[in-house]
Amino acid sequence: MDPFQIMSRRMVLPEQTTAWLPPALETTVDLTSWDLRMITLEYIQMGVLLPKPPSPTTGRGGQGHHAHVAERLASSLARALGRYYPYAGRLAVALGGDGGSTSIAVSLRCSREGTELVHAVAPGVTVADVVAPLCTPGVVQSFFPLNGLVSVDAAAGSHPLPAAQVTELADGVFVTMSLNHASDGAAISSTLPVHRRWFLDGCRVPMPFRKLEDIVGHEHSSSVQQQECFLHFSGESVRKLKEKANAEAAGTGSVGATISSLQALLAHLWIAVCRARRLAPDQSTTYALLIGCRGRVDGVSAGNAVVRVEVGSTAGEILKLGLGWTASLLNRMVASFDEASERDRLASWPRNPSFACVSPPPAALVVTGNSPRFDVYGDDFWWGRPVGVRSGPTSKMDGTATVFEGGGGIGSMALEACLDPEALVRLVADEGFMSTVSAATE
Repeated sequence: MDPFQIMSRRMVLPEQTTAWLPPALETTVDLTSWDLRMITLEYIQMGVLLPKPPSPTTGRGGQGHHAHVAERLASSLARALGRYYPYAGRLAVALGGDGGSTSIAVSLRCSREGTELVHAVAPGVTVADVVAPLCTPGVVQSFFPLNGLVSVDAAAGSHPLPAAQVTELADGVFVTMSLNHASDGAAISSTLPVHRRWFLDGCRVPMPFRKLEDIVGHEHSSSVQQQECFLHFSGESVRKLKEKANAEAAGTGSVGATISSLQALLAHLWIAVCRARRLAPDQSTTYALLIGCRGRVDGVSAGNAVVRVEVGSTAGEILKLGLGWTASLLNRMVASFDEASERDRLASWPRNPSFACVSPPPAALVVTGNSPRFDVYGDDFWWGRPVGVRSGPTSKMDGTATVFEGGGGIGSMALEACLDPEALVRLVADEGFMSTVSAATE
């Protein structure tokens, strides 16, 4: 048998329930400037690796046939879609969104058409094959649906907004989801579903294009294959990095606010990546971070409320001045977020729209998204806590570092780092960096 085989595909419709639905259902969800500027990116892809589920005869954790898993997850997906019904819809394009013929408006049509669920098997792959290696094996890419699909293409091809895949391994199950950027991963993970977006003024945001294909930056990511590794940092290791960063910054007076655990860890990575890339001392290097606007912009409840902030330096300064100074750069970058300026950018976006794009990246960029606050290890499907978490192959480039909650208890974190293969080899051979990395705790 092939190492990976798709067994079935099905369209799962939302369960017809009123238990969690508001009195008046949304028929159309207009997209915000935040949403629209990210629709040129490929689908978000996240997945959890679960232990082998119980068979109907052996109970929790037992061995035996578990082909019923796909059916059970299809039922759960239908219930979830009933609760988050807008995401069972499709993207729709309206011409003349501003009343004329020179613009378009993209919205989410709450048509309840459902989403795709893929059932696959990889009987020759074990849990250890996925979580034990430092570098992520290539077969993991096949565990994610809708690889390579750009969010805006869903409007042209009527693709589902989320798609799920369940892949049965020899001794575990990999459950993944690919999510259109017109959806909202943070809102979907919340306890109470919130569907209506927050807008500065009015609702529909027209874009000055005659058709979708005219959108600047609408291109597929580079076909150059990067290598990625998954790095674990214990709570103790992260705590020591934070203490060191704050002590060094205090000694130089380079920071006003306390450096956070995440800022210390990312500064540690930035320094190591500069070494691994063998950058010249005068080579400019940039760190970009996607930060959430919930809690930073008043009134935001749903939608892609994230903004990209950047800070730059030279490789020589990063390597010479060390952890505290580098972490203070990230600290000041985050602190510099200004609500008024972000509101101005949102207001001006429809007149001069710009779109996110992952290729080609700058030569010395590191960019981080996601958050260690997302409770990925809390996704227990009633047969055990996840034993691993990974993201899919989409929207990755040389310098992408996705951060996750760690599997090693309070304060632990994990980084999924994607680099040029030669640089990655040097990164994982860097004793100063790897001494802070913990053994796999998944």
